[in-house]
Amino acid sequence: MTEIETKVSQAQHAALELATLSDDQRKAGLFAIADAIDERHEEILEANTKDVEHGETLLAEGEYSQALVDRLKLTESKLESITEMVRSVADQDDPLEKTLAARRLDEGLELYKVAVPIGVVGTVFESRPDALVQIAALGLKSGNAVILKGGSEASHSNRVLYEIIREATSELPDGWAQQIEAREDVNALLEMDEAIDLLMPRGSSEFVRYIQDNTKIPVLGHTEGICHVYVDREADLEMAGDIAFDAKVQYPAVCNAVETLLVHEAVADDFLPEMVARYAEADVELRGDAAVREVVDVDPVTEDDWDTEYGDLELSIKVVDSLTDAVSHITAHGSKHTESIVTDDDDRATRFMRSLDSASVFHNASTRFADGYRFGLGAEVGISTGKIHARGPVGLEGLTTYKYHLEGDGHLVATYAGEDPKPYLHDELDAEWVPSTRDE
Repeated sequence: MTEIETKVSQAQHAALELATLSDDQRKAGLFAIADAIDERHEEILEANTKDVEHGETLLAEGEYSQALVDRLKLTESKLESITEMVRSVADQDDPLEKTLAARRLDEGLELYKVAVPIGVVGTVFESRPDALVQIAALGLKSGNAVILKGGSEASHSNRVLYEIIREATSELPDGWAQQIEAREDVNALLEMDEAIDLLMPRGSSEFVRYIQDNTKIPVLGHTEGICHVYVDREADLEMAGDIAFDAKVQYPAVCNAVETLLVHEAVADDFLPEMVARYAEADVELRGDAAVREVVDVDPVTEDDWDTEYGDLELSIKVVDSLTDAVSHITAHGSKHTESIVTDDDDRATRFMRSLDSASVFHNASTRFADGYRFGLGAEVGISTGKIHARGPVGLEGLTTYKYHLEGDGHLVATYAGEDPKPYLHDELDAEWVPSTRDE
């Protein structure tokens, strides 16, 4: 058995044990992780400095982007945010063994649909060492074993953080969190469709697409994050300016940053000059269509720009002649991630939000709110733009599935079949499946 096979096998066994632990036990493990990270800032930052210095060298050589280096960097405040996130996950309601539905099939024969962990979740992620902690925390809270594969660009940071997590949770089932580092292990991981229940890739669109195209394991994630802000003809233009600025400039390297700004032609003359000047002060590189360039001096946009996730201080701008035109553009070029309309007309906002097939659609709010922590999910393992199982920021509920528990008293199917079958009741119940009473 290879090393990767051994680790996955250990994770499978740990997942079965983890699913039986109480919420208090899993919560204790999370608080132990947060405390351990708090105590070892110096060690973490020292390791991270090695990754960042290497990244800056490759940036100078043109192999890395500034956005990638920015995602690599950890600071004291970021480490504090990470431990705050872990504690927030710990304090979330237990997602397991919730009764999702209950039905009485007959007297003494009751069926319960109960939330349970998925099992073994494989995660392959790039750049951000904080992703390792997020994924591990959500995996533990939801009772899932996790396989953690970070990018080589963050290898020093990931190694230290993993060891901290492993040591802090030594009382939990051994092997519940596994780290793999070798590039060849990824391809081996992708072939383990009988052992791994779900894959969660996080990284560039090319990287995620590679994962999706090379495995039979269900994949939960998104490729491009091509997000839009549409400034409607009925928009409060001051509000629109603030939202459009926040959505691009607040943190341009992430998938929920806006990449295309759409402006209704009725407000373009009033809105664009001040907006473009504000972007220029923030060093945003702008491109616009012909209608935009009639109003402001920006570079011409290309067709490829509409389909590009910049991940940097770059933005494309288009003037549209109607709300329908805005929706059509987003439908043609969006990635079903996050879109926002700025308007004071609630009917137009409703039409926009109903007409789009994106995972998140906002009214009068920055696209940057598309985040598990901001949604109150504690954290997220990623954002899914698919429609199966989980969608949008994937938090604890997205890491659960369900199974059916049937409580009977010697009931036989033969009773309900044959020439004179007894009918089923199929009465909906307002009841919970309670594990403690079943164990007694």
